[in-house]
Amino acid sequence: MRLLLIRHGQTPDNVAGRLGTEAPGPGLTELGRAQASAVPGALVGEDIGALFVSSLRRTHETVAPLASALSLDPVEVAGFREVIAGDLEARSDPEAVSTYMGTVVSWVTGELDRRLPGGEDGHEFFTRFDEAVAQVVASRHETVAVVSHGAAIRGWCGARAVGSALFVKEHPLENTGVVTLEGDPESGWRLLSWEGRPVGGPELDDDDLDPTGEAF
Repeated sequence: MRLLLIRHGQTPDNVAGRLGTEAPGPGLTELGRAQASAVPGALVGEDIGALFVSSLRRTHETVAPLASALSLDPVEVAGFREVIAGDLEARSDPEAVSTYMGTVVSWVTGELDRRLPGGEDGHEFFTRFDEAVAQVVASRHETVAVVSHGAAIRGWCGARAVGSALFVKEHPLENTGVVTLEGDPESGWRLLSWEGRPVGGPELDDDDLDPTGEAF
């Protein structure tokens, strides 16, 4: 299977540098909507057979232009939601951001017992994201696109794509960045490409302090 993991478009939380993970969460900014509108053109060469989104509003708004272009109905899978911030929700201070992203990094390196304050641990995160990916694989399409979230995509890819832990830590994944993998849960996943910038080009770049999109 060819798996396209797309990060959602810009949100008000991204602009403010806040950790926003609660459902349903905010929608997209004006720039975020422009970023989403650029996704169909960027993926025109992909033979996408199905679309999946998380339970957060921003993924639904991001996928809408692509769904319209492909005449597909997106399937919501809650397991694709962002890493749950717990007690760190809505915070933007360096201590909270460092704790949040540092915990995700520790999961990638195998410290699955480490828990976010009031949130989930690595076992819980990977269980629900793996189950969500398994649902995608069960759709039996050769190419599938999933709109998910910055920390979730980076954490899962760092742990599940062979040899990708260091690469994922050192490379950003900005809004509407696209990660392409190939494989399946049984044989493993191989990272084919990592487009960390917005797919529409430099004019859709943002200058926000988005904590989940920057290199660790």
